[in-house]
Amino acid sequence: MFFLSQLEHRLRLPPDLLNVLLEDAIKGQLESIFLDKVIAKLGLCVSIYDIISIDGGFVLPIEGAPTYTVVFRVVMFRPYVGEIIAAKLKCSNSKGLQSVSLGFFDDIYIPFYSLPQPNRSEPHEDPYIMILIANCRTQVRWMWLFDSAEFPIDEDSEIRFRVSSVEYPPIPLEQEEGSKPFAPMVVSGSLDSDGLGPIAWWV
Repeated sequence: MFFLSQLEHRLRLPPDLLNVLLEDAIKGQLESIFLDKVIAKLGLCVSIYDIISIDGGFVLPIEGAPTYTVVFRVVMFRPYVGEIIAAKLKCSNSKGLQSVSLGFFDDIYIPFYSLPQPNRSEPHEDPYIMILIANCRTQVRWMWLFDSAEFPIDEDSEIRFRVSSVEYPPIPLEQEEGSKPFAPMVVSGSLDSDGLGPIAWWV
């Protein structure tokens, strides 16, 4: 789920940071640039792990601040296909589980065809939750049918899923008003296997 990736970046250090220890100042600038950002094919940057080298420090014409070439390593969140992950369900609708959260990453989806089979859904009866979850206007509750019993998948339940794909969608030129914010990395998963789904099912 987490990997170390080595990057190189050309960084201009603002003059107001020149009185700070060089490595601390550069690390702070790198954090402001990379933390919580998705780099295509690498994943979501979680933290700056360490700085390997700092070169340069020249003041280029008309800039008035030193520029450095920095080689550093970052901790990236990038799940691999087939990995089993535990997360919390935030919202579901007729298309499946539409927001599964790890706390720091929410763009995880379980499509309805990847839910345990057989299953059924019913409209959610709590209007307060309908108001809270604006992006799930057709809020439903999914249930797995097994041996004449129904096992619900409720909001806030901790679920275990298998990663089926990790995608990096292209940035859209336009977005419809009221649509969910663009997600630069999207993880799709599946619950259709023994041991997957709400952890409470298997306790």
